Amino acid sequence: MGRRKNNKSSDNNESSTKVSDSNPDRQQHNTITRFADAEEDDATASSILDDSVAAPVDGTAIEDEAMCDADVSMIDGEDDKTSADYYFDSYSHFGIHEEMLKDVVRTKSYQNVIYQNKFLFKDKVVLDVGAGTGILSLFCAKAGAAHVYAVECSQMANMAKQIVEANGFSNVITVLKGKIEEIELPVTKVDIIISEWMGYFLLFENMLNTVLYARDKWLVDDGIVLPDKASLYLTAIEDAEYKDDKIEFWNNVYGFDMSCIKKQAMMEPLVDTVDQNQIVTNCQLLKTMDISKMGPGDASFTAPFKLVAQRNDYIHALVAYFDVTFTKCHKLMGFSTVYNTGPKSRATHWKQTVLYLEDVLTICEGEAISGSLTVAPNKKNPRDVDIMLKYSLQGRHSAISRIQYYKMR
Repeated sequence: MGRRKNNKSSDNNESSTKVSDSNPDRQQHNTITRFADAEEDDATASSILDDSVAAPVDGTAIEDEAMCDADVSMIDGEDDKTSADYYFDSYSHFGIHEEMLKDVVRTKSYQNVIYQNKFLFKDKVVLDVGAGTGILSLFCAKAGAAHVYAVECSQMANMAKQIVEANGFSNVITVLKGKIEEIELPVTKVDIIISEWMGYFLLFENMLNTVLYARDKWLVDDGIVLPDKASLYLTAIEDAEYKDDKIEFWNNVYGFDMSCIKKQAMMEPLVDTVDQNQIVTNCQLLKTMDISKMGPGDASFTAPFKLVAQRNDYIHALVAYFDVTFTKCHKLMGFSTVYNTGPKSRATHWKQTVLYLEDVLTICEGEAISGSLTVAPNKKNPRDVDIMLKYSLQGRHSAISRIQYYKMR
């Protein structure tokens, strides 16, 4: 998964223009771009290529490359670590938490939901899934929760304990270090589950399944999950300048032909802030998930789309973004009603996810790109996301039908 270089921090979220950004990825080890061997084919990229969603494609699956060589992995006895372990390790870094806390849209949305709906939390038992620094637990405790269990798997749990103690909430908040799937709570049931589980492209890192596991194991029958709705959207943009810099760059690298890398570069979605003036089509809802009712398998889906051009222009990429909603609140709040993560909204650390097209589409006002987007967790590492895009345009200047595959790693 790529990111634009030197993009400014979204902590103040003042601009939606395509400026560069030096913040680390939330999952820091993925800032290293990994290229598969040249002979490996994109037709084998995805775990989503079953007969139910796509015609058979020749080739064998591209395997995830290891985080480090075998001899390096022996250092400090870490030879048995998996990519999931590195996922939790990445959240031990203070920089990731600083970026998220400084994301005012993210953090203030949760604060407002909790403080303006204190009746939901008064004398309730709350479970905070993926607590990080414990900020959501602190909000809940201050809102009158009877007790909050803050579960965090990374080393940040140790800091969270100190933060809770420093702020005088040790009698209300219990920090538990470990994976939700492995720990035992001191109580049999909780009234509320709260979590900031969303990743890039909504589903990257796949923490949603952890929330669903906690819901099924500990939430009372009439309990509340916050947030309880999440929606994914799609639009199309003109992006000639940056596509030329990111993709066409490989045609001539200091006088050498490295175009074999273009195919792999195209498969890597780009996380960045998109200028709303680049949007060429309407924005379409792809999928809405009800976190209080859905099953783990519902995060895998195929959704049709039809994006209609609102002006004559060129299309270089499709862009995905999401919003979340807290519908159980007395006053409806959420990224969908006040904020969302789209190009027309105040910027967040999630930015948007850019899927570059192999073709440059020449589109006229009123013409439509039709197709479907298939999303599924990677089979080897469910925290990664595999995407299959089918699209076609039958216009006056462009007639194209294609399937592309993307891997968020």
